[in-house]
Amino acid sequence: MNAREVALQTVRDVFPAASGNPERGAQEALDYRAGKAALVPRDRAFATELAYGAIKMRRLLDWYLTPFIGERANELPPAIREILRLAIFEFTFTRADEHATVFEWVNVAKRHGHKGVANLVNAVLRSFLRDRPAPPIREDFEAEDDYLATLHSLPTWLVRQWRAVFGDRVEAICRGVNEPARTSITVNALKTTLEAIEERFAGDRVNVHRSALVSDSLAVEDGGYARRNEGAAGGSWWIQSESSAMPVDVLNPQPEEAILDVCSGRGNKALQIGARLGGEGRLLCIELDERKAKALSVRAEAAGVTAATIVGDATNELLLPSQRFDRVLVDAPCSGIGVVGRHPEARWKKRPSDGERLSGTQRAILDRIAPSVHEGGALVYAVCSTDPRETIEVAQWFRQHHNFERGLIPGRYEPFLTDEGDVLVPPGIEGRDGFFIARFERR
Repeated sequence: MNAREVALQTVRDVFPAASGNPERGAQEALDYRAGKAALVPRDRAFATELAYGAIKMRRLLDWYLTPFIGERANELPPAIREILRLAIFEFTFTRADEHATVFEWVNVAKRHGHKGVANLVNAVLRSFLRDRPAPPIREDFEAEDDYLATLHSLPTWLVRQWRAVFGDRVEAICRGVNEPARTSITVNALKTTLEAIEERFAGDRVNVHRSALVSDSLAVEDGGYARRNEGAAGGSWWIQSESSAMPVDVLNPQPEEAILDVCSGRGNKALQIGARLGGEGRLLCIELDERKAKALSVRAEAAGVTAATIVGDATNELLLPSQRFDRVLVDAPCSGIGVVGRHPEARWKKRPSDGERLSGTQRAILDRIAPSVHEGGALVYAVCSTDPRETIEVAQWFRQHHNFERGLIPGRYEPFLTDEGDVLVPPGIEGRDGFFIARFERR
């Protein structure tokens, strides 16, 4: 199985249609298909470029294809439609050898359909190369948001939401989420120093840059290097986006304090908290998924972080009434629209109703956890979303229903502050993920 076939199978796993394949995320599907095909690194990189690109740019690719297949689109076998999308992506976004590309994709079509559909693929691709259609222009659309959504291959509802939240920055956001997301790592002060990691990466000719916002975060220019070497780092550093590291920075845990990390996942933020405690203090984590909780425990041991974990639903009564914490982080379940640029399939899997649905869970968790904060203690609420229903509306509701006031945010976050003093990071700008962070202090 060659790189193009792996790309096709990956796309079909993400959008199974009638293939009978189990639905997988893009990374999971690629890992499975490339591993099964035993692709060499160069071919795997090519398969990744094709699959991720065709998944992400799906709407724009269909726009390009419509004049050439018209009403036949819905009659084509799903595999053939995916082949056409992949081929158009290769023509439009890579330095393709066009004649070889047509030949290869027609051969793939022969393996997934009869001679007639293979001839159709050949005709469509040659017509596309002959006509060389221009990208969408504003005049082709009745509404600005439909134009931006097609040009940048996004759902129109998401572009509308970003416009409502970020105004004139919407076009820069749409462009940004299609650029490679920045890879960052968090350095574990329990085991090493920023200087030592900078020197180590530089020795392998990998450039890193210190975050201007988060003191233990480094941006890494070669994300592939970071992914290949994270396992061997032994917990001295781990991959974590700069935006994801911001909530702990705003929480600002101090040695000898008692910290509660709610919805810990696999533990990036828990490890970051533990490293900042410096081995002095107490860290308790709550995580619903038992597998993630086990992964957290393994990672904490490797990182030299001492943390206890409760496996359970944070909307239930998991803590004793007497348990109190100096600082609490609630990294709540959310729609995840802030990270659509990092996961190619995410934009097509999200729904406009996700924010409304998840805001109920977010409020229930805050309701349950609020009494566990010491008087004068801090609670940080964070979501990787920019949906107002999960962000500013939840923060406003929390202040109205609990005896907390807004806490101070470090001055370096001023460019991201909302009118009410919360942190709102737009997705895609300077390679960052979209994030919302509110800090509250108990009266």
